[in-house]
Amino acid sequence: METAVSSYSLATDLYCPACGKQYDADSIQTYATCCNQPLVTRYAISPLSKSMLNNRPLNMWRYHELLPVHQKQHIVSLGEGWTPVFPLPSLAARLGIKKILLKDESFNPTGSFKARGISAAISKAKELGITHCVMPTAGNAGGALSSYAAKAQINATVIMPRHTPETLKEECRLYGASLLLVDGLIDACGRKAKEICATTGAFDMSTLKEPYRLEGKKTLGYEIAEQLKWRLPDVIVYPTGGGTGLIGMWKAFKEMKELGWINGKLPRMIVVQSDHCAPMVQLFETGHLPAHFSPEPTIAYGLAVPHPFAKDMIQEIIRESSGTAIAISEEAITLATRELATEEGRLLSPEGSAAYAGLKKLIEKDYIREDETVLFFNTGSWYKYR
Repeated sequence: METAVSSYSLATDLYCPACGKQYDADSIQTYATCCNQPLVTRYAISPLSKSMLNNRPLNMWRYHELLPVHQKQHIVSLGEGWTPVFPLPSLAARLGIKKILLKDESFNPTGSFKARGISAAISKAKELGITHCVMPTAGNAGGALSSYAAKAQINATVIMPRHTPETLKEECRLYGASLLLVDGLIDACGRKAKEICATTGAFDMSTLKEPYRLEGKKTLGYEIAEQLKWRLPDVIVYPTGGGTGLIGMWKAFKEMKELGWINGKLPRMIVVQSDHCAPMVQLFETGHLPAHFSPEPTIAYGLAVPHPFAKDMIQEIIRESSGTAIAISEEAITLATRELATEEGRLLSPEGSAAYAGLKKLIEKDYIREDETVLFFNTGSWYKYR
């Protein structure tokens, strides 16, 4: 079942993370129907020298051997990746922590980290001959899909909650996507996407319902390692909705271990959610969602994911890394936005501000020690939420 390995990509096949069943990477795939889990791409990991990265373009495709596209001509890129890591010395000094780092994904095309996953997914869709993609989104992923689909000349249908900011809606329209508005959160949009795919034959690009957005997001892990001279931080704080970036980074760390590019203990992975919609926090703390789980909209639109498809994988990473999951109030998110702006001159998205608020809460609980280096994410641009 393994596909032929090309010199451009070492991807071989897909597999179910629960039972290990293999799936053909040369065919259009969605998720592991055997166990109702996301599919994971496997690579023929062989000794690769880090020197191969020398003089390559500073974007996420510098790691192309470890990405799923076999033929370079199918890559759909707008220059995504290699976003900056900023030290925040003023905050570190005030909070009594050795080093606080911010990985700022707002520098990506379309202004968010969604560009990474969508670049990989649309590139692979092009390679597989897909001509129409449908996506439910809280906002930023829809804009990214619309942009990359336009570049690839692939039709895009985006389904978005009606309460999403107008900037995010207009972005999709300007790129030429078909935009549908739905009452409710992203789970309601997902049901509509499933219905459209069933009636039109379009491809469902929902979070982790296809294999390749995960591969684009994992470049976060490769970049962090390379930008920090192959020494990972002690703690990574990640604002988590569907969890693709968290899962992707952990996958990248494991691959780099196998490649011999990094060694030592891996970071503790921290899930941060809004207390308006915190399913992973509740699952982590109790092992189940309460019978009357009632998620609400949050100012951090990307965190409003009531039923993450990859909840099992997220929980496994939290536990394997000795990490944790915490919920942050809406007020704390707003205060964190102002604090980062006034003390470090950086305006973060609500999701990024939630991550910073979570970091502060962990310091107060003595979960993060004064001799540790902690990295957190700004996942998108503040300016897109107006």
